[in-house]
Amino acid sequence: MKNLSLSFICISVLILISSCTIIRPGQIGLKQTIGKLKPGSLVAGPKGFNPFVSKIIKINIRTVEIFQILELPTKEGLNVKTEIILLYHVNPNSVRDVYLNYGLNYQKVIVESNFIATARQVSARYDTKELYAVDRKLIEHVMLAELTSDIGDLGFIIDAVLLKEITLPNAMTQAIQAKASAEQAALQMEFVIQKAVKEAERLTIEAEGIKNAQLIINSSLSESLLKYNYIEMMRGLSNSPNAKIIMTDGKLPIMIGQ
Repeated sequence: MKNLSLSFICISVLILISSCTIIRPGQIGLKQTIGKLKPGSLVAGPKGFNPFVSKIIKINIRTVEIFQILELPTKEGLNVKTEIILLYHVNPNSVRDVYLNYGLNYQKVIVESNFIATARQVSARYDTKELYAVDRKLIEHVMLAELTSDIGDLGFIIDAVLLKEITLPNAMTQAIQAKASAEQAALQMEFVIQKAVKEAERLTIEAEGIKNAQLIINSSLSESLLKYNYIEMMRGLSNSPNAKIIMTDGKLPIMIGQ
């Protein structure tokens, strides 16, 4: 008798536990009885139900992250490896419609399939170089707008599309690197040429200065000044300890030393 009572108590406890569930923050509940959804929705908190004829369906309305590594086509037909993230959540006002139309597998059925298709459609509008070099915020905005247009009315809110990494084909990467090296070499050569031009200009200016100086000096020389400088030179030579004999005809001196 005691065993029967104990069994009855255990069964009662199990039924009580199975007839109660908790809807957590970030979830909305739907009550289904005998295969039919009840009107309205259930907010966060403990909920009781008859487990024999009813069940509580919980739909997540928090933001969900979908990470994909995709081979996206480009305008010229190449494939670009891309790491891309989608952030979305179910519209709280559309929970009932989402469940009725797509069930609990709505993410794979609707969101992911449309996300991949939109990413491929947008990338195919750009050349490989454009996809790599264009502002990623622009491409993200285009993807977000088009995905919102495709599934926004189906009960989903697109929070963001993020391009994390874009990997170009090896041939394209090498071509870009070669172009960058050529541009650097061209800039270096341009610098060398400009430097040579500046040096030539400097030498020209310096030569002009020397020429002008010589013209000034030549124009200032006179016969009296030359004779004076000649006398001063001879005086210096005569006082030199290394000079022994100085012979001159008054025009050209000849020194005889040791």
